[in-house]
Amino acid sequence: MKLFTKEKIPAKHLLKHETKKQALLKFSLLLLVFLAYGGFISWKYGMAQGFWVSILTWSFFVLSTPVADAGFLISFPVRLIIQMRMLVSQIIVWFVAVFLNIYTFFLVPDIYNKTDLLKLFYHIIAKPIPFWLIFLISAIGTIVSIQFGDELMDTEFHKDRVFYQKHRKKNKFLIMIFLFIIAFILYNFLLKQLGIHILS
Repeated sequence: MKLFTKEKIPAKHLLKHETKKQALLKFSLLLLVFLAYGGFISWKYGMAQGFWVSILTWSFFVLSTPVADAGFLISFPVRLIIQMRMLVSQIIVWFVAVFLNIYTFFLVPDIYNKTDLLKLFYHIIAKPIPFWLIFLISAIGTIVSIQFGDELMDTEFHKDRVFYQKHRKKNKFLIMIFLFIIAFILYNFLLKQLGIHILS
């Protein structure tokens, strides 16, 4: 696997090629959502805690969803600036997200109580068996989906996306498995909130 691409993508290609235009639009929408959420959380909890909650929320989507949208916020500009393939930068993003949660889980776990989503995240982290299965499914799905992103940057037209055509059904299947598992975790989490435990 090559860590870097040979050529830098000209800025005009981001608006000219239909695949790169889609990648730019996706990045722009994700960035807008993240900034809006971060702004709201910072207004609610203050700059320091708001930043921490926002980054933890980002790490939830990095580690616990089978699509690379959260990682795409980093991988897309990195690909444009230094030509590092998105798959490589995504792996680095995972390590950052894992380290962030190890630090928070053991040293400042109260941060997870700030939002319902982070409470759910804590619930997943605190019970490795069976809930860490969600991390495995998400990692596999993310590896596939971030390669879709790399392919967007490598081609000009959607019809040229060979990897996407070959693996999109597998990716949809992984997403279905993910939805089933996350529904079970959410069900267990809600029962725990009510004081009912189905898993010891």
